[in-house]
Amino acid sequence: MIKGGYMGKILRVNLTDMEVKIEGLPHEDVLRMYVGCWGLGLRMLYDRLPLGISPLDPENLLIFMTGPLTGIAHVPCSNNTTIATLNADTGFTAGRSHSHGFFGPNLKFAGFDGIVVEGAAEKPVYLWIHDGEVEIRSAEKFWGRDTHETEDLIKRDVGEEKASVAAIGPAGENCCAGALIENDKHHSFSHSGVGAVMGSKKLKAIAVYGTQKVPVYNEEKLKEVTKEWRDNLFKSDVARGLAKGGIPRDEYRYAKNMSITTAKNMLEVSPPEWGVGMSKHKITPKACFACPIACSYEVEITSGPKKGYVATPAGGGENLEGAASISGVYDSGWVFYLIDLFDRVGFESSTLGCTIALLIECYEKGLITKEDTGGIELKWGDPELVEKLVWMAARKEGWLGKLLAMGPKRAAEVIGGDAPDFAIHIKGAGMNLHDWRATWGIMLGQIVGGGSGWPAPAADAWATEPDAGFPEYQDPLDPKIKPIAVAKTWPKKYWDDCNGTCWFATWGVPGSLRFTAEAVSAVTGWDFTAEEALLVGERAVHLERAFNVRRGLTPEDDLNVPKRIVEAPPSGKAKGRAMEPYLKGMVMEVYRLMGWDEKTGKPLRSTLKRVGLEDVAKDIWG
Repeated sequence: MIKGGYMGKILRVNLTDMEVKIEGLPHEDVLRMYVGCWGLGLRMLYDRLPLGISPLDPENLLIFMTGPLTGIAHVPCSNNTTIATLNADTGFTAGRSHSHGFFGPNLKFAGFDGIVVEGAAEKPVYLWIHDGEVEIRSAEKFWGRDTHETEDLIKRDVGEEKASVAAIGPAGENCCAGALIENDKHHSFSHSGVGAVMGSKKLKAIAVYGTQKVPVYNEEKLKEVTKEWRDNLFKSDVARGLAKGGIPRDEYRYAKNMSITTAKNMLEVSPPEWGVGMSKHKITPKACFACPIACSYEVEITSGPKKGYVATPAGGGENLEGAASISGVYDSGWVFYLIDLFDRVGFESSTLGCTIALLIECYEKGLITKEDTGGIELKWGDPELVEKLVWMAARKEGWLGKLLAMGPKRAAEVIGGDAPDFAIHIKGAGMNLHDWRATWGIMLGQIVGGGSGWPAPAADAWATEPDAGFPEYQDPLDPKIKPIAVAKTWPKKYWDDCNGTCWFATWGVPGSLRFTAEAVSAVTGWDFTAEEALLVGERAVHLERAFNVRRGLTPEDDLNVPKRIVEAPPSGKAKGRAMEPYLKGMVMEVYRLMGWDEKTGKPLRSTLKRVGLEDVAKDIWG
């Protein structure tokens, strides 16, 4: 019996019929197998999504799911919500996208653990969910507005300033590759083209607010474990490095020193100009619900052409690279302005940033001409050009705008010649954007994943992962170690994606596996162990793989990657060291370690049986 952690209700919205239904959570046995967020959302997607559809068909599902720890103030960074859908950027794999801020907690305070959106409205609408009530309202007057304008206008429309609003911008409305869903201004569901899926449903936004409390079975036990957790939190390099808006304050020193800053479509590595002056702007940390780290920040630009502009980036640095350095823009004021622009227009910066950089390189090499671009000269380091191209992509304006809106893989295929060799992507989707050629484990984890961002953190990049057997840094370019790192850290990452906390509260934190498992026990009343938690994560890994192979994924999709992402970088710590000669062996070793068939890429029957997925074995093996 579940005694806490869940609100007990899932909201089901059919936009074709304009109907709203409330259904209960799955049986406790199912909940315990998948727990919440990515695990539970993925299982629902696997069970309910028909075969033979495209991501933008009305039949595709857009599932927002929280976890048992989401919305519980004692738990550090208890603010995760995950979307599960058919990936609009790859076209066929399971789409996974996380966001933080206040959306997930407010959804639970409104009385719901998740939302399943299906069908498509005839005219733009938005959802208003508040204290058990649900309304489908017209959004025609908001269509065409950017994400931040939409948030402000909808808060006024519902009369609740404390509401959390998740909205698409013009990029999502026009179903562009890499379209995201922005929430709480500093946060977004960025990966898998989820904004395009939402746009295809004519769903402009979801506003949530509530005053209910998430039930907790054992408050004293929860306080005890979370105190120890918080005491250990800043032993992690990740938490220390990101704290209080840490990326700009540190001026990107760590990533530059590790040779993992992406620049000029990976033609450059960690340029010395990048990051300089970031800390001189006025930076104000903005914490998510229950977050002691506060990696997100507001920044007032204090110098240069954009002086006085206030940008609201999320934490982390990959978005800054996608919006700026990938196209050769290094001026700090322009960097902050451009990432804010990407967020407002509604683009995940890796997908569009890599497409812009691809086109600049193609222009330089003569694969496209000024006649093709309508007279626009494509060149590195021009922030006004990047600004113009963002809007052209969002509006699919002209041949160039339509090409940009396709994403890097499809754009390269249209251009032809050698363009596919230097298009940066994973299975057509924007990759988690650092230059991982200097740390092969993280690149390998993305390559064997489904194109939804970061599937498996190797233990040698920004943090060790002691709870997965990596207490110290490993050689980042050792092809023997990297498959083991992927196989061991992947289940841990996917467990972190199931329980309802932000990954930054667990990644590299000593004891985090035990802390999260004991917190789930205290909240739900289950006798939940660290071993069971890892099994939940591993189950999600295999279920995702099964979902993908049912829809056509083969080992060739893991092996046929763009040459640029596995070639030797031109400078830095990995200069002259190419991953490409080792790629097939490393991928096959991950298969072997995970218990997947090397010829088909399918999880073996014995593997699926071991993790309780016998029904899935029948689906993929007959």
